[in-house]
Amino acid sequence: MKAAQVQAPGAARIVEAAVPEPGPGDVLIAVRAAGICGTDLHIFHGQYEATYPVIPGHEFSGVVAATGREVVRFRPGDRVTADPNIPCGRCVFCQRNEPNQCQSLAAVGVTRDGGFAQYVLVPEGNVFPIGSLPFDEAALVEPLACVVWGLKRIQVQPGDSVLIFGAGPMGCLVLQAVQHAGAATVVITDPVGWRLEQAAALGASETIPADDRQERRLKALAPLGYDVVVDATGLTRVLEQAFAYTRPRGKVWVFGVCPPGERASFIPYEVFRKDLTIVGSFAVNRTFQESIALIQSRKVRARPLISHTLPLDEFVRGLDLAEHDPQRMKVQFAVSGD
Repeated sequence: MKAAQVQAPGAARIVEAAVPEPGPGDVLIAVRAAGICGTDLHIFHGQYEATYPVIPGHEFSGVVAATGREVVRFRPGDRVTADPNIPCGRCVFCQRNEPNQCQSLAAVGVTRDGGFAQYVLVPEGNVFPIGSLPFDEAALVEPLACVVWGLKRIQVQPGDSVLIFGAGPMGCLVLQAVQHAGAATVVITDPVGWRLEQAAALGASETIPADDRQERRLKALAPLGYDVVVDATGLTRVLEQAFAYTRPRGKVWVFGVCPPGERASFIPYEVFRKDLTIVGSFAVNRTFQESIALIQSRKVRARPLISHTLPLDEFVRGLDLAEHDPQRMKVQFAVSGD
């Protein structure tokens, strides 16, 4: 099969790989759509906990091609997506129903081969039916499931005001999710005007360019601060700004993925004096069903977030677009069968 492989940090190419053989409880998925995540870029640059060489790709959808003998819920031809996170089910965190903190967590596209290939192998328990949902939209179920898990952690309340740093695909998913959760005002800021236009079309209350007038305009909209401030950029210098915009008793949601080892500075007294809550959210935690339902119901619009669709042969170009093109949102690969 054709696959895109990162052989070592900074080195990627298209390879011919063997089609995986399903074990007794495995589902073999013929991939039809797969999206590039910021984590894939971190893997390419050697900034994440990947095992090399690896076929990345953990946001994907496709058709069941084959199943192991013990699989009961799926059969060839079913349209599906998959949760890429594979917890051990035995450690103390799994026993506490906290599988995203599993001490032996494996991940499709990170510690084992993923969806930037014609076929990917996933345990049956990680596979979800998508019905008639288009494959490109279904490939956004995984990133939305990350948002839904964070939403459960941050607990947006009806009537809340929310400020989002970053109007990329994740920021725009957060925008729609917090609106659905009951936020009355959602302000989003980004240095790219085109992205702000997309956010406005998706219902942002206000869109603010990240320029030399940003601070004044954001504070004018909420002089006492915002109930929830979200970093969806993964930039430590942006996260550091969040505290200044959060109201007393407000919450800072650390959602963007900063490179491991990077440090951000904040003023502990400010957190103490303002009764601030800092909330992190990692990956997903049994939130795929909710994510699928939100996209199927059109409560969250996925299609406007797809800016580029490329053949898998253009993997390296896709990485470059996802990292550098100022008018990119979600970059996806359309993967064909044999």
